[in-house]
Amino acid sequence: MHPKPRLSAKNICVNSLQQSILYAASASPFYRQHFRDLSLETMQFPADLPRLPFTTKTDLSGENRRFLCVENRQVADWVSTSGTLGDPVWYALSEKDLDRLAQNEAGSFQLAGIQPEDTILITTTLDRRFMAGLAYFLGARRLGAAVIRSGPGIPELQWDSIRQMEPTVIIAVPSFLLKMAEFAEKNGIDIRKASLRKAICIGEPIRNIDLSPNELALRIAEKWPGLHLYSTYASTEMSTAFTECEAGLGAHQQDTLLYSEFLDEHDRPVAEGEPGELVFTSIGVEAMPLVRFRTGDLVRHYTGLCACGRSSLRIGPVEGRKQQMIKYRGTTLYPPALIGVLNESENIETFQVHVSSSAAGTDELHIWVALRSGGEEELNELRNRFRARIRVAPQIIEKTAEEIEKSRWPAKSRKPLLFIDHR
Repeated sequence: MHPKPRLSAKNICVNSLQQSILYAASASPFYRQHFRDLSLETMQFPADLPRLPFTTKTDLSGENRRFLCVENRQVADWVSTSGTLGDPVWYALSEKDLDRLAQNEAGSFQLAGIQPEDTILITTTLDRRFMAGLAYFLGARRLGAAVIRSGPGIPELQWDSIRQMEPTVIIAVPSFLLKMAEFAEKNGIDIRKASLRKAICIGEPIRNIDLSPNELALRIAEKWPGLHLYSTYASTEMSTAFTECEAGLGAHQQDTLLYSEFLDEHDRPVAEGEPGELVFTSIGVEAMPLVRFRTGDLVRHYTGLCACGRSSLRIGPVEGRKQQMIKYRGTTLYPPALIGVLNESENIETFQVHVSSSAAGTDELHIWVALRSGGEEELNELRNRFRARIRVAPQIIEKTAEEIEKSRWPAKSRKPLLFIDHR
């Protein structure tokens, strides 16, 4: 027995959802064609959402400009996806969309308890067509908080900013926070006296499936006591972020900006707490709204009242992407499970996961690691850890940290590539 589609949420504006769908159907050449055989005016949303066809990443890539609902002179900014699963896809924002982006991120900061009195250190890039860096800057300005735009990398530069300007919040990739902590240890910086109190984490999970802190989060907490980590989930296509509150019971959706569905492999709604693919419909987007867009990301959702008192929908960490499923020696795996095992070892300086196809058409799994010390004994210990956690041991290849970091950070990349699919 499958649950019925979620028909309402306390904070969702149903009229806005209906208006957004009708707007896309009338203003976008793609959606005019996509919905040509449907009588949208007679439908009631969200109840009738399952009657609409999905939008896929292939659609958005192949017919990119046909999604535009405005003239080119109304486009204020062009961004693109990171290209993790293929070529980057362009996405347009109007002035109204930039205002919505600021509203979204200001709301995200408020979820994390960030106030106008805070100073925010942004260690993500604001260039390279990256929406996230822009969103954080616009959101901080909307909130009224001060910003330090230090950009990615260079722990010495970050610590110099912290020493001189005393920011209270940092936006960073979690593994970079670990590098900053290690830099502090090596250079005599008393991390307990650092001004930072909150970290908005981007790009990597810091939660296990049960919402407890994962190994990476625990290692950061051990080395950087007093720094509260907040998990986030977002994508360029949704122009919206899910962000944790102080309770850490899942990342909150901003219900007035997005409507989400969670579907099984047969495109049926999954029960609360069960993994399902996140499919979203954007609300209030002007330039390139998306209707029933398949993210490919598998997450669990929660609708009960949060300990913080909010009733908005929440999601857990991404457990995998449909396109990244690995079938290795009879076991179905997703990269986050492998990365979780690798993050457990303090002896691994850096790593990268590679999957390829064998001559027989089966998946081959190779893990590149750079060890801080040791050799074959430590590699065998790592293999045993994989067997204990995921029932199989991938091929582990020892490489230098320089080799792996070069592969993790190719020239055009805006975030580390922890997983590379050669299939």
